[in-house]
Amino acid sequence: MAEAYCRERGEKLTPIRRKVLELLLASGRATKAYSLLDEMRQIHPGSAPPTVYRALDFLLSAGLIHRIESINAFAVCHDLTQCQHGILVVCQQCGNVTELHEPKLRQALVAQIEAAGYRLSGDGIELKGVCAQCQAAEASAAKPAAAPPSETTHS
Repeated sequence: MAEAYCRERGEKLTPIRRKVLELLLASGRATKAYSLLDEMRQIHPGSAPPTVYRALDFLLSAGLIHRIESINAFAVCHDLTQCQHGILVVCQQCGNVTELHEPKLRQALVAQIEAAGYRLSGDGIELKGVCAQCQAAEASAAKPAAAPPSETTHS
């Protein structure tokens, strides 16, 4: 799908760009550039930071990935037709990213921001949170362990 999308735009999804996109898809969550570099070096030992950063820049400009500013990481855009209009919810514990496609909500939010005298410095709107899986893990970790059986003493 990404290759067809690039072809329609007159751009090329080179093998390196494709591999970086595949690594992001395989991770299933927001991933930092240096983690991607480490993974690339396992496949292509000579990979250098500029190689990964150039691929990320291309993927960003093509609208195939999002840059998650709050955690300085990257995530795949799962809907090429609406990625300019989304709101991203980012789990601050595991890096999971969910795209919300609510154009009216986004427009209302932007209107409120502008009414307060601000101008957005980018297209992205990020909300921080804790995903359902991390909430469940927190809840199970917070449950007290079963109380040990009480000892009975005989006199």
